[in-house]
Amino acid sequence: MNLLENYPINELVVGQRANYSKTLTEQDIILFAACSGDVNPVHLDKEYAATTPFGEPIGHGMWTGALVSAAIATRLPGPGSVYRSQSLNFKHPVKIGDTVTVTLIVSEIKERIKLVTLECEAHNQDGKLIAKGIAEVIAPAEKQRLAAGVLPIIVID
Repeated sequence: MNLLENYPINELVVGQRANYSKTLTEQDIILFAACSGDVNPVHLDKEYAATTPFGEPIGHGMWTGALVSAAIATRLPGPGSVYRSQSLNFKHPVKIGDTVTVTLIVSEIKERIKLVTLECEAHNQDGKLIAKGIAEVIAPAEKQRLAAGVLPIIVID
């Protein structure tokens, strides 16, 4: 069983860091399109994408944004966090097979209201900056250790 552990407000310190990584697959693009309704052919149509400056399908920008959300929910501060706001600037596309690593860094803590500001950066496997921004999160008040949810196997045909 995979356990998730949080950092409540009293355990957070400025400069604290956490990482979260995921490799983009064609299935991720299809599932993200199905969930979001974003069926832009630059993501789903190889022939069309070949005519764009990218030359091939690219991942949805908000797939990278979803990785930031996953990093907050599972790493820093972790379970019990409430994602309040996000600014995110996209710098480069993510292509199938790219591994994106999100790094979160605590930059400000307002302990009275449990508000934490996180610098967010996403880099690919070559160290290229994919996206950068700032998140505000309401940190949990209490320590928690919880079992991670188990995802079903999804088959796309």
